[in-house]
Amino acid sequence: MNPLVAPESSARGGVTALSVNLNKVALLRNTRHLGIPSVTRAATAVLEAGAQGLTVHPRPDERHIRAHDVHDLAALLKEWPHVEFNIEGNPFHNLMDFVRAVRPHQCTFVPDTVGQFTSDHGWTFPQDGKKLKPLIAEAQALGVRVSLFMDPMPEAMAAARACGADRVELYTETYAQAHAAGKAAALLPSFEAAARAAIAVGLGVNAGHDLNRDNLTDFLRTVPGVQEVSIGHAFIADALELGYRETVHDYLRCIQRAFAPQGR
Repeated sequence: MNPLVAPESSARGGVTALSVNLNKVALLRNTRHLGIPSVTRAATAVLEAGAQGLTVHPRPDERHIRAHDVHDLAALLKEWPHVEFNIEGNPFHNLMDFVRAVRPHQCTFVPDTVGQFTSDHGWTFPQDGKKLKPLIAEAQALGVRVSLFMDPMPEAMAAARACGADRVELYTETYAQAHAAGKAAALLPSFEAAARAAIAVGLGVNAGHDLNRDNLTDFLRTVPGVQEVSIGHAFIADALELGYRETVHDYLRCIQRAFAPQGR
C-alpha cells in the first residue's frame, strides 16, 4: 500500500486545494553549487503555512528539479500523510520512472518536448488517446491518480475520460494573458464549459499555468468544480518579496474569496 496515498479529492470541504510548484526554487539553487535555496526547506515552509500539496516537474535536462529532489520530497512527505504529491511531465520521457519509483498521489501527463521552455499546450484527441491509455492504466495500477494537461476544449473531455484519465488539468495561460489585458470575460466561458464537460463525464478538474494572486479568484468564481490549482512561477516570485508563509496565506485568501458569498 502506498504510504502517501491521499483521498481522491484534495480539496478541503469543497474548496480548491493549493499545490505549490517548487521548480523555480530548484532553478535558483542550480545556478550555484551551494545547495541553496533548499527545495525541501521550501517545501516544509509552505506546508507549515497551510499549502495542501506539492508539485514538481522534473524535466529530462534537470534544469530545475532533479531526480534526488523527487526522492527527497517523497521522503519528507511521509511526515505529512495528508499532503498531496503531484509529479508532472511527459510520460514518454522520464515521468514514468518517477511514478514507478515514488508512487505519488497524482501524476500529471504533459505533452512537452525535450528541452521545451515551458508547457504551452495540452494533449490532442483522438490522436494521443491510444498511446496514453496503457501508461494511464500502468500508473493507476500503482495506485497513482492520473491527470491530463488539457486545453479548455469541452469536446475533448469525453475522449480524455475514455482513455482512462481520472482528472484533467486545464491549461490556463491564455486566461492569465487575457486577464492581464482586461479581457478575461472573453476567455472564461471556454474554461467554464470545459470544466462542466469534464465533470459531466466523471473527470475531476485541476487548473494551472500562470495563475496568480490577481487572477485566481476570478477564475475560481467562474469555473466550477476545480479541485486543485498548481502554482509555481508566480508563487515563488511573490515569495521573494513576501516570504513563503505570507505568500501561502495570500493565495489561500484568494481561494477563500472565490467561495465566499459575493459582496463580502
